[in-house]
Amino acid sequence: MRIRESVRIAIRAILANGLRSALTMLGILIGVGAVIMLVAVGNGSAAAVQRQIQSLGTNTLIVNRQGGFGGAGGRARTGTISRGTDLTLRDVAALRDTSANPDVKAVAPTLDAAGVTGAYQGSTYSPALFIGTTAAYAEIRNYPLASGRFFTDQDVADHARVVVLGQTVVTNLFGAGADPVGATVKFGPLNMQVVGMLARKGTNGAQDQDDVVMAPVTIVQDTFAGVNTSLNNITVEARSRSVMDAAASEITSTLLGTHRITNGTPDFSVLNQGTLLQASSSTSGVFTVLLGAVAAISLLVGGIGVMNIMLVTVTERTREIGIRKAVGATKSDILTQFLVEAVLLSVLGGLVGVAGGLIGSRFKVVGVTPVVAPYSVFLAFGVAVVVGLFFGIYPANRAASMRPIEALRYE
Repeated sequence: MRIRESVRIAIRAILANGLRSALTMLGILIGVGAVIMLVAVGNGSAAAVQRQIQSLGTNTLIVNRQGGFGGAGGRARTGTISRGTDLTLRDVAALRDTSANPDVKAVAPTLDAAGVTGAYQGSTYSPALFIGTTAAYAEIRNYPLASGRFFTDQDVADHARVVVLGQTVVTNLFGAGADPVGATVKFGPLNMQVVGMLARKGTNGAQDQDDVVMAPVTIVQDTFAGVNTSLNNITVEARSRSVMDAAASEITSTLLGTHRITNGTPDFSVLNQGTLLQASSSTSGVFTVLLGAVAAISLLVGGIGVMNIMLVTVTERTREIGIRKAVGATKSDILTQFLVEAVLLSVLGGLVGVAGGLIGSRFKVVGVTPVVAPYSVFLAFGVAVVVGLFFGIYPANRAASMRPIEALRYE
C-alpha cells in the first residue's frame, strides 16, 4: 500500500508540473533513443561491410599484384618491382594444378577493360565493369543466371565473341524487363552475341553488382586490353572455409616458382576473405561499442537533469514534507515518495525513448540501413531506470532527512 500511495503522489506531482516534467524526461528520452539508434547504425554498417566482402563469393581468395590493383592497361609498379609483377594466364593454369594445390577448387582470372561502350539499335551504354574471365568466375563469385548460359571454357579457348550481361546493362540497352539472350550488341569494334543474362544481385554498398559485362578473357585481351596486359587479379575458391589458410599457402608456394621476391616481399599478395571477415567483425564491434558509449553520455546528462529537477521539487515541497512528517510519515515514507517520482520520470522518458529509437532505426542514416540489436533496447532502458534511481537518491534522502519543525517553518 505504501508503494502504491507513493506512485499515486508521484503521478500527481508530475502532472501538476507537466512542462517541467516533460523537459526532464526529454534528456532521458534522447539518451535512450540515441543509444538504440547509434548501436543500430553500427550494426547496420558492420552488416553492409560483411555483405560487401561476402559478395566476393564463398571461400574466396584473391591474388593481386603487389604493386596495386591498377586499371585494365596498367601495371602499377612500385620501387624495383618490374614486369615480374604481372599476373598471367600461365599463373592461372599453374593454380589449377590439383597435385600442387589440392585445397583449391576453382580458379578464374579477372581482366578489366576500361571505357568500353555497348551499342544496340540506337541505344548506347558504358558499363561500370567490362570483365574478361573464364567459365569458373560465375560460380566462384556467386553470379547466378536469370536466362541463357554462361560462356564455357571452349568459348575461352576459341576467343569467342560472346558476352553475359548484368541487369543494369540490359535495362540501359534493351529496356526494363527485356531478355537480351540471342541479340548481338556492338562493344567497341566487335559485334558480340549475348548468351546469358545474370540474375539481379543489387548493390554491395559501394558498387552496383548488376552494372557488369562479362566476356571470355581471351577476346578481351585480343581486342580491349592487349595480349601483354597483366590480369587485374586471380580469383580462387577454396574447397571449404576450413582449408582457406592451407589454400593460401599452396597458392603462394605455386606462384613463387614463377614470381620474384623483392626486399623479402613477393611481387604478389593473397587476400584471404575469411581473415578479412574476422578483421571486419572485430573493427565493427569496436566501432559499435564506441557509438553506444558516446550515446550513453547523453543518458548521464539526462540523469543529472533528473537530479536537478528533484532538488527543486524537494525545495518547493518543503512545507508538504513537514506536514507529512508531523502527521506520522516516517523517513522511509518520504524517501520512497521522492525516489519513486525520480524513477517514474526516468521510466516514462525511457519508454518514449525506446519508441523513438525503434522508429528512427527504420530510416537510413548516411546511407546505412540500421539494424536494431535487441540487447541495446533492454540495456538502454535498464540504464535509464538505474540512472533515475541513482540520481534520485540524493534529493530523496535530503527530503527524508528534514526535521519536521524546520520544514513547517520554511517559507
